[in-house]
Amino acid sequence: MPLKSASCPDIVLIGAGIMSSTFGALIRDLDPSLSIAMFEGLAESGLESSRAWNNAGTGHAGYCELNYTPQRADGSVDISRALSVNTEFDISRQLWASWVRTGLIPDPGQFISPCPHISLVWGQENIAFLKARYEAMSAHHCFHDMEYSEDRAVIAQWAPLTMARRDGSPPVAATRVRSGTDVNFGALTRILTNHLHTTSGFTAHYNHTVTDISRTEDGRWRVTARNTVDNRSTTVLTRFVFLGAGGATLSLLQKSGIAEAQSYAGFPVSGQWLRCTVPAITSQHHAKVYGKAPVGAPPMSVPHLDTRVIDGQSCLLFGPYAGFSTKFLKSGSWTDYFRSLTPHNILPALTAGCDNLPLVKYLVQQVLQTDHERYRALLDFYPSAREGDWTRVNAGQRVQIIKPDKGNHCGVLRFGTELVRSADQSLVAVLGASPGASIAASIALQVVQTCFRNRLGQNDWLPRLQDLFPAYGTDLKSDASLCNDLRRQTATALQIVQD
Repeated sequence: MPLKSASCPDIVLIGAGIMSSTFGALIRDLDPSLSIAMFEGLAESGLESSRAWNNAGTGHAGYCELNYTPQRADGSVDISRALSVNTEFDISRQLWASWVRTGLIPDPGQFISPCPHISLVWGQENIAFLKARYEAMSAHHCFHDMEYSEDRAVIAQWAPLTMARRDGSPPVAATRVRSGTDVNFGALTRILTNHLHTTSGFTAHYNHTVTDISRTEDGRWRVTARNTVDNRSTTVLTRFVFLGAGGATLSLLQKSGIAEAQSYAGFPVSGQWLRCTVPAITSQHHAKVYGKAPVGAPPMSVPHLDTRVIDGQSCLLFGPYAGFSTKFLKSGSWTDYFRSLTPHNILPALTAGCDNLPLVKYLVQQVLQTDHERYRALLDFYPSAREGDWTRVNAGQRVQIIKPDKGNHCGVLRFGTELVRSADQSLVAVLGASPGASIAASIALQVVQTCFRNRLGQNDWLPRLQDLFPAYGTDLKSDASLCNDLRRQTATALQIVQD
């Protein structure tokens, strides 16, 4: 029987961002009788990495992100990663569309809007790569609507600002997928947590920093949090813990003491944007235009000129410009990184650093950049930009995963998002960065399938999962008909159909 005491919730969510809110809303949908407690260090939900100004808002689907499609030694392009991200975003679309139909999400326009995804490159070598990428991707049904052009007039129609006053040399090329999206993950987080607040058995503890996670003799988890307003402590006992606290997740995972997390380390990367809100400029650009990352840059630092729609206002962001901070959250402490180092992970952390010296060099160069140098980088994407129209703003803080390499004590820097679970599946943590928020539904579904597998019977959660995810159990990468049908259906439900 589910535990009903406020001090013994069935499930504890740590963090009130897009990951926790998505998983919490999914669990509440599957079983309204389960009690849930949420702990968040800030005053409300969605204020850290999920906040609109702290991320690119790209509905990551592998359309424009060139780092998802590495080029092989023979010149061919590997699209497997892009395909995985693409169909994982389909899972998010399915869940959001289902919740729109049931009214859980009243108005999809509050968080998602159509926005073409474009890749733009210049120079013959980069053009050859982009063309090989296009040929490989457009041959697959998941990317059948991708367009390619080397015609400056065509590209100018797709993204006028990128071509205005551009010098005739070097040559340029671009791909476009019109069905891309811009997503306000902060708004979506608030929609989901607001829904949770309306349900019985849900308790939120804002301004509460989790200070300890430990096992009890009977196998439950004891979670202790300190109220940052009055300094009082709250302790709950639970059978299941979900760590979805963004950059703070690694430290919390270490507090749990599970063996599976022992050698994990983190590498914090900060970021900044240039932002333009001048209507005469923003009205001329409606796309997310991604380029190639400089040598050594982390994937989250791929330069892009983005349309953003935030609280009904359209603006442009360019960046991100990477930097280094020892904080794991924007609201964190400068000691976060140093306190995360342990006898178990210090060697993986050091070896990963030695193996990624180009990244270290790149971050140093980025930190030392002046505002004018940042503006000069913008000119590659928007040649006629005026420096005075742009202001510099801080982006979110990310923690890249340093994962122990099996068979030795070395560490491998991993880019992406992954789950770490305890052996008994009673605690799970979400680590990493991009594609992150875009695949929150896929992450939530994976947790349900692995940690609640005893509930997946025909007489339990399975029928509802099949309602929420119409492609449940089907690989959209191999089923073209179902993939196309679902994309049409979810586009209609989410009101993102392109004319």
